Amino acid sequence: MPIAGITGGIGCGKSTVARALERRGFCRLDSDQIVRERVLVDPAVVAAVRARFGDAVMSPEGAISRAALSARVFSDDAARVWLEDLVHPGVFAAWREAFAADPAARWAVEVPLLFEKGLENWFDFTICVACAPAQQLARLEQRGLPRVLAELRISKQLPLARKIDRSDFVLWNEGSPAFLEAQVDRLAFALVAA
Repeated sequence: MPIAGITGGIGCGKSTVARALERRGFCRLDSDQIVRERVLVDPAVVAAVRARFGDAVMSPEGAISRAALSARVFSDDAARVWLEDLVHPGVFAAWREAFAADPAARWAVEVPLLFEKGLENWFDFTICVACAPAQQLARLEQRGLPRVLAELRISKQLPLARKIDRSDFVLWNEGSPAFLEAQVDRLAFALVAA
């Protein structure tokens, strides 16, 4: 069964598309959720983050403060790459476990840095969810991310045009929810038929 990697710019709608595929029978994996709920709570990862960045990125309870850590790494490329190298093995382990537990399933995996990290070989198909830059910024601001931080995060990803060029499928998420659902219907049919 197919394993589809879903990427796109931050705020373009990767999760919306992954949930839509889940409603159509795909098993969904959210890489950001894996990082939040599994990797960043691993004692070895917590210790490494504290050793690298100190207590400034820790909560009073001794957990990693994701907001403080994000502010730190998005302003320092070397720190961001270090953190990615630390957390990605845990993400890959979670993928392997999920795929092995249900090898006959159809998978939809949200992967923000799919092309940036050269992860194409994990997937049978790659899907880019795209929208115009103004729409992307508006969505991020609606989530409470200040424009300056939104622009900074966008700048740390591969340009959306390059993700579009490298993807097997592209979904344009700028119209109505019904328009996106219709695209997902066609995509789900194509993935199952492939």
